[in-house]
Amino acid sequence: MLIIGPRPKQELLIKFTRETSEANLVSAWETGAVRIGEEWVRNNLILSAKEVLHNWVASDPENLEITELEPALALNPDVIIVGTGASLILPKIDLMTEIAVHGIGLEIMDTPAACRTYNVLVYEQRAVVAALFLS
Repeated sequence: MLIIGPRPKQELLIKFTRETSEANLVSAWETGAVRIGEEWVRNNLILSAKEVLHNWVASDPENLEITELEPALALNPDVIIVGTGASLILPKIDLMTEIAVHGIGLEIMDTPAACRTYNVLVYEQRAVVAALFLS
């Protein structure tokens, strides 16, 4: 004899956790602005896990000088990521050599890629600084 009836309910527990960080992370990007946490920033900036330096004064990505990166160097990073805006613009080749003398890596990419890479390196607890051109 076969008895068909309701199946016993099985409880399925799914726990969602939201990854949080006290570090400064880029949570959004759009042309001319980035959102650090909940704050929209609309001027060029230098960003580390613990510092946000607003209104970074720099000529333009193509003519970037080491003196303009002094605020980033002062944060003692292992690597500096320069976000050159909506498209990739390579600075003078001498800049890489000048930064390397300090024992610091330099990565150049468009700003959206720089933001993503910066976030990954912060999550890995690397000493990273992003110098972001927003225009």
